[in-house]
Amino acid sequence: MNIVDILVSELGLRKNQVVSAIDLIDQGNTIPFIARYRKDVTGEMTDIQLRDLNHRLEYLRNLDARKEDIKRLIEEQGKLTEDIEKSLEKAMTLQEAEDIYAPYKQKKRTRATVARERGLENLANMILLSKNINLEKEAQAFVNKEKDVEDIDTAIAGAKDIIAEIMSDDAQIRKMIREEALKRGLLISKAKGEEDSVYRIYYDYSEPVRDVLPHRILAINRGEKEGFLSVKVSLDDENMIERVKSAYLSLQNEGNDGIILEIAQDAYKRLIFPSIEREIRNHLTDIGQERAIQVFGKNLNGLLLQPPIKDVSVMGFDPAYRTGCKIAVVDKNGKLVDYTTIYPTKPHNKVEEAKKTLKKMIDKHKVDIISIGNGTASRESEMFVSDMLKEINRPVSYVIVNEAGASVYSASELANEEHPDINVSIRGAISIARRLQDPMAELVKIDPKSIGVGQYQHDVNEKRLNEVLDGVVEDSVNKIGVDLNSASYSLLEHVSGISKSIAKNIVAYRDENGEFENREDLKKVKRLGPAAFKQAAGFIRITNAKNPLDNTGVHPESYKACMNILDLLGYSLDDISSNGLGDIDKRLKSYGLVKLCQDSGLGEATLKDIIEEIKKPGRDIRDSGVKPVLRKDVMSLEDLEEDMELTGTVRNVVDFGAFVDIGIKNDGLVHISQISNKRVKNPSDLLTVGDIVKVKVIGIDKERGKVSLSMKNVKQ
Repeated sequence: MNIVDILVSELGLRKNQVVSAIDLIDQGNTIPFIARYRKDVTGEMTDIQLRDLNHRLEYLRNLDARKEDIKRLIEEQGKLTEDIEKSLEKAMTLQEAEDIYAPYKQKKRTRATVARERGLENLANMILLSKNINLEKEAQAFVNKEKDVEDIDTAIAGAKDIIAEIMSDDAQIRKMIREEALKRGLLISKAKGEEDSVYRIYYDYSEPVRDVLPHRILAINRGEKEGFLSVKVSLDDENMIERVKSAYLSLQNEGNDGIILEIAQDAYKRLIFPSIEREIRNHLTDIGQERAIQVFGKNLNGLLLQPPIKDVSVMGFDPAYRTGCKIAVVDKNGKLVDYTTIYPTKPHNKVEEAKKTLKKMIDKHKVDIISIGNGTASRESEMFVSDMLKEINRPVSYVIVNEAGASVYSASELANEEHPDINVSIRGAISIARRLQDPMAELVKIDPKSIGVGQYQHDVNEKRLNEVLDGVVEDSVNKIGVDLNSASYSLLEHVSGISKSIAKNIVAYRDENGEFENREDLKKVKRLGPAAFKQAAGFIRITNAKNPLDNTGVHPESYKACMNILDLLGYSLDDISSNGLGDIDKRLKSYGLVKLCQDSGLGEATLKDIIEEIKKPGRDIRDSGVKPVLRKDVMSLEDLEEDMELTGTVRNVVDFGAFVDIGIKNDGLVHISQISNKRVKNPSDLLTVGDIVKVKVIGIDKERGKVSLSMKNVKQ
């Protein structure tokens, strides 16, 4: 199996790209480093392409190792043939390899095992290798009470069990039935009782296996797990049995059609199809889980890359009823400056007292924005805030933020380290405030699974989910870059090449020695060796560094080349600091891109990246994004009318549509069919968490509190 050729074919990449990427990965380079600083080597492969390649590479290498292991195990039995070796070489999945191994695998005691122990294998061979067998006559010779073969019926049954197991272990048979099930099988679900549930659409459901959408698979699985659905895969059984029989008919056993048909029926119904059905269900589940994981990852990426609202004082408002609303004010740098608890909601309803308290805090700390969590009592809290703001002279807005994970953070070890003297309940309000100022810096402190922007995240493979989400966090953090002198260790540990322990060492060094003056100072940090420095250096920023390149994405390995570029184009380092490169594109065009690459010794992709970086030192790519919708007033379901056009924020994207915050208690749903006038295959292709969109109200269900929205024919 040529892994490189397989990856080229599957991923649509050039061979040199695949070879280079594998080599870089095997050298221990991180995906962000390869994607950012080895573009010329990989042909500008993206972080997504590199992670897909790495994931598939790991699978194929594991497959290769397992095939060698199987070959060894069969050889130890003295049963390895050239045909088996060829079959193993052709196997493209772990399942196919295991099918080949099945006849040689040590089994638990089965009916066939018992029959072999009773000496009935020769009788089984006679059925397969003799013409027009008189089975009862031949079976007489195998009756042996000492071996528990009491009569000819027992002998015949045992021989049939042996052949049924041979049929069941036949890799070609299993492959044929598996392929038929994938092509022509039906996934069928039925209600197990008469009780109504959210799974009612699957109470009498049938769809070709090949057409079932990933989110439906997971919904059906959950309905089955919760006891509302019975689920099965249906196939043309008679046809399959006939094909199993045909595979074991030959000139050698002419005349034994009826016996072999009987055995094929037993093998198929008792052994083969139940196993294949489990495989198909597992296969569908894998598809559903992988899709759900990818959707989760894309949503998380959108959430992490939401533009920060800088230079504002924020009041975090964590809504509640009985226990009171927790309030935390953070200054423009995210530092906690004040906190309290108010009781404007039921059962206390101390509205005026709460207003008085917040007005004082707003005035004292010059609060610009109130960030309200969207959890319990959010609606009532929003109405309270909206009403209070009408009584304030200075301009203050509010915004509803997704508070998912705030409670997880508040009880975490990290929160305790950051705010040891602050009550756990207040810490959630701090998180709600800070995630408006810098979403990424705050959200990386929380387990991604707790952020609440996926679908069926509790039904998927946890190891794979963590792998993808960790990759998303790592790519997002490194795409933005991290301020070395202000970042928490929770943010630093996601920088390429930096572990949690090294991140803590960086913070400890900073606390002891003061701010880092340049990137080279990183080398003084305990346990941060040359390899880690190489991976990390380009992704950290030092705002007031003497060398302005330390505040860009230019890697130190390219500093000399960058200085050469500046010299060739008639600039100096000072021009970077003073934003004096306004005509650099003009000078580059005049000099010639190809010539500059030759004269600087850099590849085209690297040179272009350097040019973009030195144009705007310290830039944050998130700043170009659309800021959250700030509100002054509140809307209710009763305020809505059909055909009303509104502006909202995408809160979650799932396979069947997108949930949009339009300023009422519950998010409205833009169904996949209402996203565009053109056919939409995946909503995530067009929408990302955090997007600001214009929608039209097309349906209002006041009883269930649900709103249907459309983006069709609405000018964005």
